[in-house]
Amino acid sequence: MGVNIGGWLVLEPWITPSIFQQFPGHTVVDEWTLCEIYPDQAPGILKKHWDSWVSLADFQKIAENGFNLVRIPIGYWAYQKFDDPYIKGAAPYIDLAIGWARQTGLKVLIDLHGGPGSQNGYDNSGHNGTIGWSASGNSVADTRVVIQQIAAQYAQPSYQDVVVGIELLNEPLASKLAGGTDAVVQYYKGGYGDVRNISDTPVVVHDAFQQGTFWDGVLTTPDAQGVIIDHHEYQVFTEELIALSPEEHVLRVCTNSGTYAANVNHWVIVGEWSAAMTDCAAALNGYGVGSRWEGSYFGNKGATGRSCGDINFVESWNLTIVEQTKRYIEAQLDVYTQQTKGFIFWNFKTEASAEWDLFRLLDHPEKIFPNLKGRMMSSVCS
Repeated sequence: MGVNIGGWLVLEPWITPSIFQQFPGHTVVDEWTLCEIYPDQAPGILKKHWDSWVSLADFQKIAENGFNLVRIPIGYWAYQKFDDPYIKGAAPYIDLAIGWARQTGLKVLIDLHGGPGSQNGYDNSGHNGTIGWSASGNSVADTRVVIQQIAAQYAQPSYQDVVVGIELLNEPLASKLAGGTDAVVQYYKGGYGDVRNISDTPVVVHDAFQQGTFWDGVLTTPDAQGVIIDHHEYQVFTEELIALSPEEHVLRVCTNSGTYAANVNHWVIVGEWSAAMTDCAAALNGYGVGSRWEGSYFGNKGATGRSCGDINFVESWNLTIVEQTKRYIEAQLDVYTQQTKGFIFWNFKTEASAEWDLFRLLDHPEKIFPNLKGRMMSSVCS
């Protein structure tokens, strides 16, 4: 039962839009362009952000609400630079977070969120628009260098009381990568070996947007031990999903787990999920990009008659939206508890995106997100 500490050591414009809004136009759209266009300002902006976005009090709040794990995304450039404009300096904050986790009884999953060349072309990889991870030069080998560095420090037995996993790469978009799933699988096998050269710390691999059964026979016993598949379950990033009613969103939660968790010869976790039934969070689809909900996304045919309105402001939600969101969350908590080995909400907080903001959902008078301590299963999927 975990929560992601997103938008901290890898910037995402929809999580902290204030960092991006200080620049004219839409020139700064990710961490790469911040560092490339404003190399003199970027170090100070990043240092201020790293020092302030997360605190011990946040970890205490997470633990007090029944969570037992934090997943911490970090980019490769925190450890190594490979002909890129990024600013180093984020790596020591992993140590800070591990210290907070020890103080609060939380476990830590270290997640390599951005690989050299970008493994998906999303801003959450550090570089929006390009997908060159398995196509350019030594990018895959360079990624393993970073994993070796992470493992050499955090897979040591002295860290196993708190670091319960190392994730080799977040969301490699196999369908768009040179070499496709073969490239991803080969990298995973190499990265698994890099961690195993140090210890038996669990190795987490994202499913590369493949169905769960694809991973049968990949890094399974007797060739591998302690491998966990990470699936991300969102219902807002296609026209078909965004058109679902709240009731249909819940029904999909209740009936869809077989595609990622059934008959899989691995432990499966849902390493990212949210309360979002819209894509209204500003810059969720990219900085300066509109939403499918309102019909302003790339390729949309025009206004849908729906408005994002107050969706990003939880204090403005009416009772209907509150109850619909509670049911959506409860359904997910039930299914992920019953059908997987764990779940990690995205995200612990945002500047202004309520559907993705655990703290705002917890703090709402109606307790939209429940305290997980002693939580009983609901009847939403019954």
